[in-house]
Amino acid sequence: MSREALETALGARVTASRALHGGDLSEVALATLSDGREVVLKRGARVATEARMLLAIAACGARAPEVLAQAGEWLALEALPEIAATPDGWLALGRELRRLHDTPGAGYGWGEGYGFGPLPLDNAPRATWPAFWAEARLLPFVPHLPTDLARRVGALAERMPEVLPETPTPALLHGDLWTGNALFMSGGAALIDPACYHGHAEVDLAMLELFGTPPAAFWQGYGPIEPGRVARRPVYQLFPALVHLRLFGGGYAGMLRGLLDQADAHPDVRPGA
Repeated sequence: MSREALETALGARVTASRALHGGDLSEVALATLSDGREVVLKRGARVATEARMLLAIAACGARAPEVLAQAGEWLALEALPEIAATPDGWLALGRELRRLHDTPGAGYGWGEGYGFGPLPLDNAPRATWPAFWAEARLLPFVPHLPTDLARRVGALAERMPEVLPETPTPALLHGDLWTGNALFMSGGAALIDPACYHGHAEVDLAMLELFGTPPAAFWQGYGPIEPGRVARRPVYQLFPALVHLRLFGGGYAGMLRGLLDQADAHPDVRPGA
């Protein structure tokens, strides 16, 4: 479906646009409309699913860009005024994420598949959380790994029932929460570019810590965490490391090995959940 269909849904034409950061796996631009509005335009094969995820985030009371229109491979979103991160912004992000995680689903997974660029994600529901994490987030990568890493990831996947809690509350997850997908603005923060599904809330926290440490204000806003979270963290960080290795190459193999070493150092952490 052409961009003209999106313009019809918006009731205005695109008169100018410029590329925005964050477009590694899809096209993202800030566009000016003929009626003077500014909107964010995204183009990709999965934008209809992204629109439904953003609506789910908003429905639970967490801040996300408003979905303005969607037509075919085009999505128009509210353009939020971004500023540099501040302690107040981190505090707000913690609160927004807590709102998200306090919205439980019926089970683990999502009603439709998703993906990162050319990499598909299996979101089909599983009866238990360890089964979902092993079958949908670890084992799909094994055939694409070097032999030593494939063996280690496969062995860890087999141990998921002893490592992860069997039935944690199936929180609504952002699913790809690194700092680039947290938008700070005056008076708050918003969650952007989701890859939602329902699962253990610690997944989002682990992803946020993969490339850095959120400041104290974030944890103040988020509130209490579960015992044993730090020991489970590398198990949850394995998934984004596997995604990066598959999409961006062998430079992430060292990260994956380090996380496997950490996970193997805590063979049985489930009782703390």
